[in-house]
Amino acid sequence: MVHFPTGRGGVDKAAYPDMTDFFADLARVYREEISGLAAAGCTYLQIDDVNFAYLCDPKMRDGAKKIGEDPQSLPLLYANLINECINDRPANLAVCTHLCRGNFRSSWVAEGGYDPVAEVLFNALNVDGYFLEFDTPRAGNFAPLRYLPKGKKLILGLVTSKSGALENSDDLKRRIDEAAKFVPLDQLGISPQCGFSSTVLGNKLTIEDQIAKLKLVAQVAKEVWG
Repeated sequence: MVHFPTGRGGVDKAAYPDMTDFFADLARVYREEISGLAAAGCTYLQIDDVNFAYLCDPKMRDGAKKIGEDPQSLPLLYANLINECINDRPANLAVCTHLCRGNFRSSWVAEGGYDPVAEVLFNALNVDGYFLEFDTPRAGNFAPLRYLPKGKKLILGLVTSKSGALENSDDLKRRIDEAAKFVPLDQLGISPQCGFSSTVLGNKLTIEDQIAKLKLVAQVAKEVWG
């Protein structure tokens, strides 16, 4: 988010004539923060990443071109940046990433299947697992999941956090079966598509709606994975 909205144009050329130094400093700041979290006892870190999701959207890819960036090369640039942020994490600290497509008062920002970023996302990014939004057709199909290597987890965000309408458990199981055609079932999981309140304004559903959705996630997880 420090880079994607403005690209090179948003980074002071006097301070950083070479963007390599900019990304190195940015990674260092994050390493220091993550080290502090680990020292405080953190054993699970979830990085919320919107830019991989934005790079699935043709309009946002066009926007990147307009500011002089190459949307084809940005996924690897960002994967390498995140890797530098987490490369000296302790062995007991699991790191996952969530690709957020926007979550403000039940609205959304990006759309498009994961095809443009999937290979880099799953193979170049050195995290332990992924949370991907699949609550609407805007996210495309499950075919990009074929790039997921063994040893990594992929959590399917099948239950929307944007409305109180409760999903049908049988429909969710069918969708899990569809995803399992590309990824072994033991590497999959289920979750809400995003958090219920990314900002203080929250989304357009009640506390009771949220509880019902979390119960549904737990029920389906138990029935599918035991």
